[in-house]
Amino acid sequence: MFTKSFAVALAALAGGIGIGILGGKATEATGRNPSAAGPILTLSIILAALIEGLFILTLFVLPNS
Repeated sequence: MFTKSFAVALAALAGGIGIGILGGKATEATGRNPSAAGPILTLSIILAALIEGLFILTLFVLPNS
C-alpha cells in the first residue's frame, strides 16, 4: 500500500513543515529580542541544515533498501 516514493514524499513534506515552523519561531524570537538576532540566525541555519539532511538521507537510503 505504501510505496517507497510515498515515503520519500512524506519525508519531503515533513521537512518543509519543519523548516516552516523553524522559520516562524525564529522570526518570533527575533521580534521578542532583536539583540539576539545573530545567534538565532546561526542556530536556525544549523537546524535547517539538519532537517534537510534527514530528507536527503531518506531520499538516498530508502529507495535502495
